[in-house]
Amino acid sequence: MSDAPTVHFAVSLQPYRSLSPEGFRWLIRGAIAANLLIGVPMFILGAWPVFGFMGLDVWLLWWFVKRSYFDARRGETLTLTDSELIVERWTPKGDREHFRLEAYWLRIEADEERLVLVSRGSRLTIGRFLSPVEREALADRLKAALAKRRQNPG
Repeated sequence: MSDAPTVHFAVSLQPYRSLSPEGFRWLIRGAIAANLLIGVPMFILGAWPVFGFMGLDVWLLWWFVKRSYFDARRGETLTLTDSELIVERWTPKGDREHFRLEAYWLRIEADEERLVLVSRGSRLTIGRFLSPVEREALADRLKAALAKRRQNPG
């Protein structure tokens, strides 16, 4: 017989990125082609500084999308057991945080801007990177799991 706690709810959360790596490559190729189409004639006409600024905008586009991919490496896992909700959070750099909230006292406060877990005076905001619709769906699923756990405590 195992003494492992019963898991009533478990989910892993990560930011959504709609642009795939292949789509990113095509975006950069398109930006380079458009800039060459405009920049080369400008360079030939003597407006050579335009060419440099057009290269700068491609570099900035590349940097911002790469930064977005880096930020997408963050995430959270939520695990609801008989006695507690365990939240593990990691950053893009690999730093990890663990939080344990007593399930008996757990309350969920949700609105369009944030999802907050409250338990015995402790407050923890989760899913900051989720859209309002995703946050609301997560809150509903977590509330349903808590209600089910409270109906069948063991």
